[in-house]
Amino acid sequence: MDKRTALITCVERYMGPAIKQKFEALGIEVHAGEGPLRSQAECENLVTSAGDIDILVANLAEPPMTGPVHEIANDDWTKLFDSMVHPLMYLVRAVTPQMLARRSGKIIAVTSAAPLRGIPNNAAYCAARAAQNGFIKAVGLELARSNVQVNAIAQNYINNDTYYPDDLLENDKFLDHVRRNVPTNKVGAAGETAELAAYLASENCNHMVGQIIPLAGGWTT
Repeated sequence: MDKRTALITCVERYMGPAIKQKFEALGIEVHAGEGPLRSQAECENLVTSAGDIDILVANLAEPPMTGPVHEIANDDWTKLFDSMVHPLMYLVRAVTPQMLARRSGKIIAVTSAAPLRGIPNNAAYCAARAAQNGFIKAVGLELARSNVQVNAIAQNYINNDTYYPDDLLENDKFLDHVRRNVPTNKVGAAGETAELAAYLASENCNHMVGQIIPLAGGWTT
């Protein structure tokens, strides 16, 4: 059994439940951060309270504010960056010193495939997710020589309550959209993200760094 310790943020939302379940099945001790993270203090306190962290899963999500670019409200733009981009930096900045000291660690961000392709009327959301992906690529290269592996799971069309509630998954118009736009013709299971996270966190994945891995049923191809 894996005896390491992981911190998973916002564990009750997005991909938190599936990743927590998978990690615990592997024997990883999970510190579950609950609720949305907004401030630097919240992120730093969460890292401090978790103690020694071998694996950080930055699981951050915010529903997109859709609409044409000329109607983007400043408050909506700021909310997306305050809930997904700034907390990612605060968390990584807080956990990095202990990983550098041990010369060991895994950082996994659950982001989105949206900016890899672009979605009309979702410019603000795509911009926030692109910022996450760019940050992870840079940090991944920076920490690679210190034996800290940093990667992102850029997913879309993966089942989760934050973006795909049950009523949407039963909506004929949405299902037709999936069939027309996703080569696999389906919404993927949350367990697929959890399995990929488990691999990225494993000792069998030490040569992959700074990667933004699409998990979207071929939607980005």
